[in-house]
Amino acid sequence: MASFLRSLAVTTSVAALAGAGAYVAKSAAARSEEPVRPVLHGGRTPRILVVGGGYIGLYSASALRKELGRADAEIAVVDPRPYMTYQPFLPEAAAGSIEPRHVVTSLRRELEGATVLTGNITEIRHAERKAVIKPLTDDEPYEVTYDHLVIGLGSVARALPIPGLAENAIGFKHVEEATALRNKVLNEMAMAASTWDLEERKRMLTFVFVGGGFAGIEALGEIEDMARAATKEYDSIEPGDLRFVVVEGAGKILPELGEELGGYALEQLRDRGVEIHLNTFLSSCVDGHVELSTGEKFDANTIVWTAGVKANPVLADTDLPLDQRGRVRTNAFLQVADEDGNVVENAWAAGDCAAVPDLTSATPDATCAPTAQHAVRQGKQLGKNLVHVLRGEEPEEYRHENIGVVASLGLYKGVAQIKGVKMRGPIAWFMHRTYHVWAMPSFERRVRIVFDWTGSLLFRRELVSLGALQNPRAEWEAVTAPVKQAVGKPAAAQPAEAKTPPLEGGKQPAGKQ
Repeated sequence: MASFLRSLAVTTSVAALAGAGAYVAKSAAARSEEPVRPVLHGGRTPRILVVGGGYIGLYSASALRKELGRADAEIAVVDPRPYMTYQPFLPEAAAGSIEPRHVVTSLRRELEGATVLTGNITEIRHAERKAVIKPLTDDEPYEVTYDHLVIGLGSVARALPIPGLAENAIGFKHVEEATALRNKVLNEMAMAASTWDLEERKRMLTFVFVGGGFAGIEALGEIEDMARAATKEYDSIEPGDLRFVVVEGAGKILPELGEELGGYALEQLRDRGVEIHLNTFLSSCVDGHVELSTGEKFDANTIVWTAGVKANPVLADTDLPLDQRGRVRTNAFLQVADEDGNVVENAWAAGDCAAVPDLTSATPDATCAPTAQHAVRQGKQLGKNLVHVLRGEEPEEYRHENIGVVASLGLYKGVAQIKGVKMRGPIAWFMHRTYHVWAMPSFERRVRIVFDWTGSLLFRRELVSLGALQNPRAEWEAVTAPVKQAVGKPAAAQPAEAKTPPLEGGKQPAGKQ
């Protein structure tokens, strides 16, 4: 059965890759046949400032550059990271099924002909057509001017003022966090196998995930699967020694999947020994001492926060119209518009940071959900609409009906609902991988991901912790400490009688091995 699943997984991945390649070739051929239409700019090349290098930034700038030459428009993209992260693959990157560098796409490579500025946008004065950029260095902030503005700042983790949360938890929105989580879990297991302190061991082997949405459940499913497999490399750790805990404030997990599939995922995780606390909130986690709203208390060294997101708070430092949730208001054409529908000239927005009307919903005033599925399509549509406006044409409304949702619960495990068809188990897992490898930007990245999957399926998991990456200078600082001391004031010699005597009988301090 395992060999059949491996063969089917490789076949599915290769088929998806071939389909994606054919789609790219067909799209390129279609573009080459389109007549070139001029841009109306009154003699001066317009400058387009794209704020944010995520889905919206990458896809809108890519669509713009494909349609517009350098003489038609200057395009500048601003983001603190020089790459776009494909977040649906973060759980697999954390579990080691995909190399972390393969779930990111270089902005400079994909946006050839555009200028990529590394820094943070701290202020936007659209009335003046100016934005303030703070470099990541100690350099002073500087202003840039523009003619057209694209807002794609995305979202940030919605942290709450819970005691100990800021000091002890880790988020799960970026590839750095996924890599750090993987290293921490494997490192905690290695340390737990090297201690005789039972309470400390329990603390090291307890992993808490706060949030029962897609980010939290997929991360938990992949990490739990990886950790269970890692126990095979330890004589002193059994799968039952690991404790995985989910804390969710609502009465269910994965609400987007509905009652049936959400209930199935809940049962599957509980059958694997995962503790899921519904209608429960994290009250405190000071020094790793977890306290829940139900009164339960325990210790954990690993706390992962995935309890929702909010629009980027930088938007508050702009003169753009925002809704009650801090998102930029837009119309169906992805143009920034105020509450009365008046369009803000030459301003566009989409993605998690924008309140985009959902024209396919029966609910009045409904907005598009903050999903990658919408963000990818909105980014492409925004780029096309801006090109239309620059050419004196009418923009098109953004309309996309959700084709379904897919979620991974670990290797060969998943749930999916595509066009009303519900799937679970290995088939849903294949659908998850097939859809996301097709949606991954850059043909090169698709090839690398398929190779990663093939290697993971043919060989054992790679379970090496590179936790020292979090502090790569630690070893260097240790070996150079005597050098620093010799250059400075000589230290007083320690009396021989002050040295710590050895313990009798070969005993080790604190019960450590």
